[in-house]
Amino acid sequence: MPCAGGGADDHRSRFRPSRALFPPVGSGSVTSGRAGQPLDRPEGRRTPVGVHLLTVAVGLTAVVAAVVGLSVPVRLPADDPFGPFDGLTRFGIAVALFALSQLARLRFRAAAGVVSITWAEAALIVCLYLVPPGWLPGAALIGMILAWTILSVVDDGRSSWDVVRIAGSQTAAVALAVSVTTALGAPMLAAPTPALALALAAGALTYLLAGAWLGGVMLALRHGMPIGRPLLAALRGKLLMFVGNVVAGLIVVALIEFDPRWLVLLPVPLWLLHQTYRQRLRDERERRTWRSFAEATAALNQLDERGVAIAGVTGALTVFEAEIVDVEVVRGDGRWRRYRGDPSGQVVDREIAPPGDTEPDPDELLRDLSVGETRVGRLRVRLPRTAPATERERYALAAFAEALSAALHDAATHRELRVVTARSSYEAVHDPLTGLVNRTAMLGQGDQALRKLTHDHPVALLLLDIDQFKEVNDTLGHAAGDQLLRLTANRLGTLTRGGDLLARLGGDEFALLLTSVPVLGDRTAPMAYALRQAREITERLAAPTEVAGVRMSVEVSVGVVVASAGTADLTELLRRADIAMYQAKSGGGNVAAYDSSRDAASTDQLALLAELREALLADDQLVLVLQPAVDLATGAPTGVEALIRWRHPRRGLLGPADFIRPVENSEQLGTFTRYVLDKALGVAAGWAREGLDIPISVNLSARSLLDHRLPTEIADALRRHQVPADRLVLEITETVVMSELEIIDQVLSALRSMGVQLAVDDFGTGFSSLAFLARIPVDELKVDRSFVLRMADSPEAAAIVRSTVGLAHELGLRVVAEGVETAAQRSALAELGCTAAQGYHFFKPMPADKIGAVLGSLSRQSPTNVLPLRADGAS
Repeated sequence: MPCAGGGADDHRSRFRPSRALFPPVGSGSVTSGRAGQPLDRPEGRRTPVGVHLLTVAVGLTAVVAAVVGLSVPVRLPADDPFGPFDGLTRFGIAVALFALSQLARLRFRAAAGVVSITWAEAALIVCLYLVPPGWLPGAALIGMILAWTILSVVDDGRSSWDVVRIAGSQTAAVALAVSVTTALGAPMLAAPTPALALALAAGALTYLLAGAWLGGVMLALRHGMPIGRPLLAALRGKLLMFVGNVVAGLIVVALIEFDPRWLVLLPVPLWLLHQTYRQRLRDERERRTWRSFAEATAALNQLDERGVAIAGVTGALTVFEAEIVDVEVVRGDGRWRRYRGDPSGQVVDREIAPPGDTEPDPDELLRDLSVGETRVGRLRVRLPRTAPATERERYALAAFAEALSAALHDAATHRELRVVTARSSYEAVHDPLTGLVNRTAMLGQGDQALRKLTHDHPVALLLLDIDQFKEVNDTLGHAAGDQLLRLTANRLGTLTRGGDLLARLGGDEFALLLTSVPVLGDRTAPMAYALRQAREITERLAAPTEVAGVRMSVEVSVGVVVASAGTADLTELLRRADIAMYQAKSGGGNVAAYDSSRDAASTDQLALLAELREALLADDQLVLVLQPAVDLATGAPTGVEALIRWRHPRRGLLGPADFIRPVENSEQLGTFTRYVLDKALGVAAGWAREGLDIPISVNLSARSLLDHRLPTEIADALRRHQVPADRLVLEITETVVMSELEIIDQVLSALRSMGVQLAVDDFGTGFSSLAFLARIPVDELKVDRSFVLRMADSPEAAAIVRSTVGLAHELGLRVVAEGVETAAQRSALAELGCTAAQGYHFFKPMPADKIGAVLGSLSRQSPTNVLPLRADGAS
């Protein structure tokens, strides 16, 4: 006969004392074994004292309830329909029902233990009807002990202490349920009524909740975990069966009242109901397992070993409802580290000795973690012995181990990559010999320091060069030279102040940027301060020292330059300091200040750079002028070249020759390039709105192609203006053509892959043009104006033009002749096979607001109506 109750499935390992958790409670109970041990403690640690105290308490409660209930006199009704059954027989029936309710159990693993779902509620309801209520605690105690003793011998292997613990807890729950039921009604032999059914259901519910609560407390005390998880696991698994048990119990009572002979028909439906419960539990468990599996494997997606290992531990605990999970990780250096977790949520880790090839315990799942031939660790999952792993769980463990292996391998790879990246990043900006920052870092960090200062704040740069350093290398060897460099770096390091930047630029050159130059109102004070610092450095470095066993004095030449932070970048300051340093060497002194009169570059260009920064912000000083290229046969526009002009508020209109060179050598090149591109694409977007589909060309500096961010910036600009990529032509100079830097090829290849067109400007004037065309595909060749101007008088120039045109045709490229100024040049180019040209013979560069009408007019011309164009653009 079905009864409802939960068996507290606990176990004892082969080598460790038994540690039963909580007894069968209500319809479900949870038990555990080793999981109650503190992490990284000996596994034979005894059960916590709190569990023992609670066990004693419920045991005494059960015994007291049984004794008190059996000692109360009971008089059976005179009209008892079961008169032939005396009191002892009734008591025996109750014992049998309670025992059978436990033997017909279903189990599943949850909360690091085993939930046993029984028919104890149904048994309780039937016994409340047949037997005096006071006898039920005693009958339950005997029946539970009998049932769990049989289960221990046949299946679970529990100790006698575990059996007593389980029986005590369940008996205490029965006693409480009897009290609630009798408080609501007199169930014994009472006629089935709705009120009686409610009283019996209330008693069954009390039994369920009391047993589940006792089991949850047991598990919480053992594992140090909240009571909610095991309690919810038991109640969730039992809910449907509890309702069925109550209904089954009430049906049995009704049949006994109506005609007991109908009971012979119950076994088959009860068996079918039991199978339904079993299938439902299996399906629910399957869904929960795979949902937990998906969440656990997703949590493994981390980039550090500790995060992956902890996610593996917590994930395995959840997926397999394990007592303890160990994730053992092997490092690249052969050291092992173990991450151990239990249901309390605590995960601890420590280094361990390399594990041997030991066989796992029967209640353990062990899986090596490897990726290919590389072993990354081991996964150990310890389960309650009373619920060994199923075949599906072994498959799930294999899949989980594969995901964990891959995650640990990726984490190890990422860790190595971080180490290599950190080392590479350090080495990229530091001198390996002295540990000082190198030239690259000096330029970057120096410019950042300058930008943080106010525009007129004075800064000083000292450039040092060791005199006769080559002689030291030649006479004492390179090891002595390295020792001298380290000694110089250490002495310079003691002379720097907060905010100063010291670097080794290469060879025997050192640079010191002083950003804390005092401002005293006198314009000569900053230079005087910098010169004093330079002389102090030379005196300190000149102190005798021993290098490679030879006592010597280190003499240096120092170039000093002082400037306002907003007037020059560090590249320019280094250039000036270098001039000053050579002035010191040639002048016979140790220290020299920068003399602009001996500098080939004009200081006016430095002021021009500062003014350019303001012009880029003003948005009305730098303007585009546009010069079309036309088809020599039809006169139709083939493209437009964008040229920049500067309407300087003080200097007047400046052409590119007046300011492009300083810009290309300054930090403002990137901003300037983006500005011109944005202006040009804005004009092209306007043409598109007018129905003109004509490409626009922009000249690109060689230094711009050293910036790997350039393709991304151009792609953003194209997207912002909604201009197709093939409508932008980037003209690259002869310097780029002759360069073989890998970064330039990468940037150009990225631009090509975007669809941006490339044109080679001034083609034919360099030495590596043909080699470049083999490396990077281009779309257009522009014949240099020098050949166009001389081809009428120079057969060599005409031959170059002819060969360039032929090469372009062979490669499928466009060819455009630059600087066409006369009709004779135009005719000669047409005879040589050139298809397009630009120059004053066709159009002068014109403002953006006027070129639209000209392009529209040219596009509408038919080939038969094309007339020669004069220099002013009129036909």
